[in-house]
Amino acid sequence: MNRYTRQMILPEVGAEGQARLSAAKVLVVGAGGLAAPALPLLAGAGVGQLTIMDRDHVALSNLHRQTSFTEADCGRPKAEVAADRCRGLNRDVKVFAKKQALTNEDAAEFVEQADLVLDCADSYAASYTLSDTCFELGKPLISASVLGLSGYVGGFCVSAPSLRAVFPDAPDSGASCATAGVLGPVVGMIGAMQAQMALNLILGLQPSPLGQIVQVDARTFRSTTFRFDGAQEPERYFPFVSVNQLTEDDLIIELRSADEAPGSIHPNARRVSTDTLRIEPNKGKRLALCCATGLRAWRAAEELQPDWPGEIVLVAASTS
Repeated sequence: MNRYTRQMILPEVGAEGQARLSAAKVLVVGAGGLAAPALPLLAGAGVGQLTIMDRDHVALSNLHRQTSFTEADCGRPKAEVAADRCRGLNRDVKVFAKKQALTNEDAAEFVEQADLVLDCADSYAASYTLSDTCFELGKPLISASVLGLSGYVGGFCVSAPSLRAVFPDAPDSGASCATAGVLGPVVGMIGAMQAQMALNLILGLQPSPLGQIVQVDARTFRSTTFRFDGAQEPERYFPFVSVNQLTEDDLIIELRSADEAPGSIHPNARRVSTDTLRIEPNKGKRLALCCATGLRAWRAAEELQPDWPGEIVLVAASTS
């Protein structure tokens, strides 16, 4: 029996749909909790090629939600372990593991080679870099985020607005799974929905998930959905760049204290307050604001924007 018989019975799939799945190339950025259900579901469905990017290693404290891994995998590269799982599930799928972080230095190269991108990274810098790149190259992006007992998943770019159009401002909270906690099942639900949105796009099902967000509250078991087709792209935004893209002509500001980051992110970086920057004489220079995740830099950029005529870029040390 054909391994895809059960899904090919569906009128939405059939032989033509299965051929579409087999020809599809999907880039998955992040191999952790969201990818744990998404990757095997895509591999099992027969998606032709999966490229998995993640620079981190398997850690015991993440196994409650990163269910692709076992205790024996601790210390191994997440991308490589996830790739092995997908190959073991379906030997017909081409799987490539990339043990590296996604930055705007390499984003265009990887996005260009994909038909569809899944953002499973749990990183402001990666999510917005992916959105910027997908928007520019006309590639669909399925992005998701989970914290505590709630999360969302949405389809962005191509025929829909970008992530920046829906979330143009810096988040109010800097909480993360590491600081605020998260339960595994809600991550699993959102990750599975990412896979479903991806399959819907590949199969051309209507209505398209592009331009739609689904929010899930696992505490109340309620979900809401809305479309954002009319959201306007921001006139000005702050792109994330890598340390390697900084130049001697940039005004580089390290927002972390010496205690927080004894070694500055760049040799030319200065540690000054945003108040000092308001009276900075070289406002024509490109301003590069650096912090751990990019969130502190983003908030500082929003404060300085009215007084800074030049370009402002953000650097996240965690992805550089």
